[in-house]
Amino acid sequence: MTHVGCSNVTYFHRRSAMDAWYMDDSDEDQRLPHKLDPNQPVPLDELEKIGVFYWRLNADIYENDPQLENIRKDRGYSYMDIITVHKDKLPNYEEKLKMFYEEHLHLDEEIRYILDGSGYFDVRNKDDRWIRIAMSKGDMITLPAGIYHRFTMDEMNYAKAMRLFVGEPVWMAYNRPCDDLEIRQKYLNSLKCA
Repeated sequence: MTHVGCSNVTYFHRRSAMDAWYMDDSDEDQRLPHKLDPNQPVPLDELEKIGVFYWRLNADIYENDPQLENIRKDRGYSYMDIITVHKDKLPNYEEKLKMFYEEHLHLDEEIRYILDGSGYFDVRNKDDRWIRIAMSKGDMITLPAGIYHRFTMDEMNYAKAMRLFVGEPVWMAYNRPCDDLEIRQKYLNSLKCA
């Protein structure tokens, strides 16, 4: 278990709960794990160096979870909604999956908390290699503004997630290439300091 302090709030998260690895270059179904052979795991501290942070929470009590409330207060997450990604729940499901899987970035950080089901977030590391992060019930992740990333379902084809945001949500995605954006340059400069 790791202890992370942010301002006056302390969070606990279990490293063993997070599973991430470098991806292969296969064109097979995006919902497959795409692990290299042999597998090359990516530890949490390597993700933190590129600005990706992770918490393990109790999704069964998300409506009244004091730990989640502390994280929201400390990080300023004032907006929250819940999305269910499943063919019977999300209009234009297949088109949305294609859109989510396009490599893109945002001007603000992206925060997702998996309340049920599972899926994958893929992020680019400093060397532009894909890292796949497996997300399941209880996993919460933040991706920094300016990082190239994408999302896909796994073979379960179901995820229920809380989306958190600072202020009013802006869902605009900028598909790669967009290296000329100020937020991308700011992100790249932060990697040099890491």
